[in-house]
Amino acid sequence: MNINDYNAGIRRIVISEEEIRSAITKAGAMISEKYKGEPVLLVSVLKGAFIFLADLARAISIPCEIGFMEAKSYFADTKSSGSVAITMDLKHDVSKYHVIIVEDIIDTGRTLKEIAKIISSRKPLSLEIVTLLDKPSRRVVELNADYSLFTIPDLFVIGYGLDFDEYYRNLPYIAEFNESLL
Repeated sequence: MNINDYNAGIRRIVISEEEIRSAITKAGAMISEKYKGEPVLLVSVLKGAFIFLADLARAISIPCEIGFMEAKSYFADTKSSGSVAITMDLKHDVSKYHVIIVEDIIDTGRTLKEIAKIISSRKPLSLEIVTLLDKPSRRVVELNADYSLFTIPDLFVIGYGLDFDEYYRNLPYIAEFNESLL
């Protein structure tokens, strides 16, 4: 992708870098207080949540471990395919931890519901979901995050880990993708 096409894909900034930083600081403080003295495992859903996870982990002041899962449901499109493929499973024995799934965005909810079901079946001490972005207008399954940093309208967003066809993850803010380029 050339730089002109790349820049044309950014329609407008929806959530600024400063707004994200402030919300993550609050979420980190809340998690630190709630789980003080408890074994915590943050589980990032790759690839989109890795930047959010890194910043959230730094905002948490108590010891925690980090694990990764990877799932796909978009397959180079701006709409979820409706099927969820777990492409990398978690390596930890979650029964020893309070597990916090760290997600970038809850859209239809299918992917996260499947991941939560898998982790829950492994009997963690507790299971919560923290999401950077929540798009409740698109939900097709019953699923709610325990903590959502931002609720957004039905836009296809990029940046801060979220991508379109693997591009834009490195933007320090959340932007609306210019779908007219498709």
